[in-house]
Amino acid sequence: MPSFYAGTACPFCRIVDGDDPDVRVVFRTEGVAAFFPTEPAVLGHTLLVPARHVTYLWDLTPQEAAQLGQASRSLARVMVETLAPQGLSLIQSNGEVASQTVEHVHFHLVPRWNGDAIGTIWPPETSYSESSKDLVWERLARACARDVRA
Repeated sequence: MPSFYAGTACPFCRIVDGDDPDVRVVFRTEGVAAFFPTEPAVLGHTLLVPARHVTYLWDLTPQEAAQLGQASRSLARVMVETLAPQGLSLIQSNGEVASQTVEHVHFHLVPRWNGDAIGTIWPPETSYSESSKDLVWERLARACARDVRA
């Protein structure tokens, strides 16, 4: 049965289901699929998705998260051995404000070279006060002590 996304077929679910013959699939297992995006940031840029349609990272099951973690590690190792990049970025975004354009959890594995088209992904500097950093740290640490489970 195909997966559906906001009333239309999710493009990533179609790839997982093998319904998009034009996509360059790198590998597919029962739990994950890896494929090239149609417009890669650099050559070798690969997307990794869970087989089940899940919109946000925090909605993955522990087993799905483990499968994605293992697959990203294996794919990164293969990328480094095969393409010999100078570095590698692993990017995962949730929500429109974080630049998630397809509402299906996905990881971008991006081989990096000096002078590539991506550039820096972090702001040059921030000026948060120590008290504001402490306030957020305390809130997160308290919540993690109560809610984080392995």
